[in-house]
Amino acid sequence: MSNIPKLVEMDPWLESNAQAINERIDRFSQKLIEIDAKHGSIEAYATAHKYAGIHYHSDSNQWSIREWAPAAQAISLVGEFNQWDTDAHQLTKTDKGMWQLLLPRDVLKHKTEVKLRITGADGNPNDRIPACITRVVQDEDTHDFSAQIWQPAPEDDYQWQHSYDPASVKTPLIYEAHVGMSGEEPRLHSYLEFADKVLPRIADLGYNIVQLMAVQEHPYYGSFGYHVSSFYGVCSRFGTPEDLKYLIDKAHGLGIAVLLDVVHSHAVKNTAEGLNNFDGSGHQYFLEGDAGEHPQWDSKCFDYSKPEVIQFLLSNVRYWLEEFRFDGFRFDGVTSMLYQHHGSEAFDHYNKYFTDGVDFSAITYLQLATTLAKTIRPNAILIAEDMSGMPGLCRPIEEGGVGFTHRLAMGIPDYWIKLLKHKQDEDWNMEELWETLTNRRYGEANISYAESHDQALVGDKTLAFWLMDSEMYWSMSKEARNHVIDRGLAMHKMIRLITAAAAGEGYLTFMGNEFGHPEWLDFPREGNQWSYQHCRRQWSLVDNPELCYHFLNDFDRAMIGTLKQYDVLNEFGNTYERWKHNEDKILAFNRGELMFIFNFNTQTSFTDYGIPVPHSGEYEIVLDSDSATFGGHARVHTDTTYFSEPWKDHEGHMIQCYLPTR
Repeated sequence: MSNIPKLVEMDPWLESNAQAINERIDRFSQKLIEIDAKHGSIEAYATAHKYAGIHYHSDSNQWSIREWAPAAQAISLVGEFNQWDTDAHQLTKTDKGMWQLLLPRDVLKHKTEVKLRITGADGNPNDRIPACITRVVQDEDTHDFSAQIWQPAPEDDYQWQHSYDPASVKTPLIYEAHVGMSGEEPRLHSYLEFADKVLPRIADLGYNIVQLMAVQEHPYYGSFGYHVSSFYGVCSRFGTPEDLKYLIDKAHGLGIAVLLDVVHSHAVKNTAEGLNNFDGSGHQYFLEGDAGEHPQWDSKCFDYSKPEVIQFLLSNVRYWLEEFRFDGFRFDGVTSMLYQHHGSEAFDHYNKYFTDGVDFSAITYLQLATTLAKTIRPNAILIAEDMSGMPGLCRPIEEGGVGFTHRLAMGIPDYWIKLLKHKQDEDWNMEELWETLTNRRYGEANISYAESHDQALVGDKTLAFWLMDSEMYWSMSKEARNHVIDRGLAMHKMIRLITAAAAGEGYLTFMGNEFGHPEWLDFPREGNQWSYQHCRRQWSLVDNPELCYHFLNDFDRAMIGTLKQYDVLNEFGNTYERWKHNEDKILAFNRGELMFIFNFNTQTSFTDYGIPVPHSGEYEIVLDSDSATFGGHARVHTDTTYFSEPWKDHEGHMIQCYLPTR
């Protein structure tokens, strides 16, 4: 057929869906043409936040209050500044559903708390938070949220100290973090504390990206930031917008890019704090009826077919990139956006990716979002949290893709947990392991990980706790370690290394997992008497030289350093299996310049074990998980040089190695 999209040229199995892929390209192109015709460019289109909301204009010496609420009957600005008088400051409806009020400078000031009293289409008046407000605060006594005007004096504006270009990130090595739980004390922690105390740890380990969760304002702390209420609001639990800028600026000074874990896949149901039923119509921002309800997440689903909704979300992309200098995003819940069934059906046929149950409007929105992000920040890192494996998600739009740079390899951590829960070590299958780690679409970069925040939530366990369980309470002292701890330390290192080396083009860990943080995550809630016991990071464990945690931390630093030094993950298709023996439990492969050899055997160490190598010559050890430095037993002489020799009865060359158990 003519006009074959590049995506099909790369994968002929997609040929039957070539027309659907071309239609995907055409829908995006047509939408972009419409935007350019009306607004001049996608950047100019993504400026809703500069018009709507509450803004002070120095040229006219007045405030503008604007809100899109097409079905509302009346709107007024209320707060302590006017004794909550509904009649004192009423907005006037203009065109296209926009309401407006202009006020003299002296009526409002920095830190004034306000709300909009909106009489909706249903005739009911309710106090609401403006949709584009940048600051929301919670009353300590009533726990109610209010919008807070954030307009510091010009001399108090944050002065950036460091310029940064994410182009310096050749391979994403990501440290996923949550500011509120980033300290050891049982309390909320701040942006400033994270910047001064945690960022140096991240830099020391060698990670080049920090991915921040829970930055967008959310009413319930225990939602992990995924039930967003104010999409432009910097979460005030952790500090001010200037504090967040300081954090990002300091990260840039350390050579670390910063990604926002952005939530455009759904929104909190709350009406008092969020966008739900904002104008009383029931479907202003969200799909109407049952389609607007997310059954798994108890939240609201955006209507990506509405121009105003697309503009609201695109403007949000621009806001975070420009105002706070984020270097990109990890888009949450992309699978839920891509399909009308939100990913609840099996993906057993290619039609499930291109026609059956696909939300075409959501795909067009994501294409616009990735295009805008790359326009504003040309080297932006854009990661999709997708478990469906939609072809082209991480390919350029002109090829039939969606424009993301990377996809999270979400099946990998689930596989590790399944192995640890349901199989003895001696029953692990090397063929299955290799297939799981390497099964990904060629040309679409993946971020591999053994565990993120998802694997450690209450009801589950961290990887370390699955391996060592309650022994971590009593036997992590160097003087008390036993066979359970030995096995746990060894396997924790091997699982991380083989995941990082084989399963993606980038790597991610969650804060604390680098040193085997024990137990699980649990936010303060009624069910645990509002305790912070499991909502913190116990840095004292890794800092204590008498405990074994620092061994895992030291290995993580060496592992990340090795991946960076040899640029291991920076290419597609440079990973080659060299040896796989299920009975021996040996798995060997090369990636780039390095050979990786794993012995998962629980009992047998092998002497002079022949491993095929890609080239003849001399081989030296650059990383050994059994090194005493990493809590191992130092059974391998790391200064040994291995000389290749012809592989008997086979083509090529081999080296003979001593391969200790685990």
